[in-house]
Amino acid sequence: MTDTDTGRPSDELGRYLLDRGDMTSDWAVPFAAVPRAAFLPDRMWVWDMETQGTELHDKQDDLAAWTRAAYRDAPIVTQWDDGRHAGSTAGRLATSSASMPSVVLSMLRDLDVVDGVRVLEIGTGTGWNAGLLCARRGEANVVTVEVDAQVAATARTALGRAGLRPAVVCGDGAAGYGVRAPYDRVIATVGVRSVPYAWIEQTRPGGIVLTPWGTHYSNQEALARLTVDEDGTASGPFLRPVEFMTLRGQRLDWGRFSGHVPEDYASIPAVRRSCVTLAELTGTAQQFVCGLRMHRCAQVVNGRRVWLFDMDSTSWVLAEFPEEDGPPLVRQLGPRPLWDELLCVLEWWRRGGSPGPRHFGLTVTPNGQSAWLLDRANAWVV
Repeated sequence: MTDTDTGRPSDELGRYLLDRGDMTSDWAVPFAAVPRAAFLPDRMWVWDMETQGTELHDKQDDLAAWTRAAYRDAPIVTQWDDGRHAGSTAGRLATSSASMPSVVLSMLRDLDVVDGVRVLEIGTGTGWNAGLLCARRGEANVVTVEVDAQVAATARTALGRAGLRPAVVCGDGAAGYGVRAPYDRVIATVGVRSVPYAWIEQTRPGGIVLTPWGTHYSNQEALARLTVDEDGTASGPFLRPVEFMTLRGQRLDWGRFSGHVPEDYASIPAVRRSCVTLAELTGTAQQFVCGLRMHRCAQVVNGRRVWLFDMDSTSWVLAEFPEEDGPPLVRQLGPRPLWDELLCVLEWWRRGGSPGPRHFGLTVTPNGQSAWLLDRANAWVV
């Protein structure tokens, strides 16, 4: 959809989502009744998919442009740096946002909000997602948890203006909200590296937990749809790639690697290792799978340089790729041979037919979580 589409922007967006199948017809009435723009701040930064950057829109400066931006199928940053940011330029870290409407509606579709279900949402954000749930199933059946007090207050106000009053709880989403448990559905609008077991405990057997899940290896996540079993475990497939802001308590502190690489690292002998290309290393499926298989490893891509860091030792790798096609120049140091491990994972992935996220699944128990390929019998700890 483009800004040149005719008609009201909200109507155009609704038709676009229906045509794509992101929004099913049962969500069309809530979508029309709960306008996205009513939950957005006057100053917002819209993510541009082409430039991979943000563009500031101020409602007071240009209402028409702000309104068109509000109804683009694009994510919108509503807070930088946990609220410490000021000014018109982008902050360092986006810490609250309005997700792409296509992502919001497709996740609600996958949540399977049938009659009578009670929903716990983790990550209130602007409140729009909670508003859609209220319009569909009634505010008495919706609880939403937000860790940031100012974000929670703003969302509560926006929901009230729309005539909706679900329980908006300010607290750590990792703890869920046991006061109103059990729930039939739990939906997280933040990415997790480890599914909090509280979410499983607070969901009825047969209920669904829908959450973006990934590893510290990269920002590449996939949407996990877990069904809770009578034995207190939950398991299910990954549906498709997504990318969300990480649950605050599970963010990676990159400062932990500050002492890994010596100042004279360039003097460490480098060798050309394998014919893997930069594109092969940084593809969506490859990054997700490497995160699944390379336990407690973090990756940083900086132009044509790829760094790997072990989270439990001082092992590191720097792979520098030439501008022309060719093998990278690799420096590696520490007890864990990360580059060799990475090449083994990529070879395992290729031999298996290069499976994407939807071929994998996740199981969560009181003792941790494991991933599997095609079958739960092929599980390993993640």
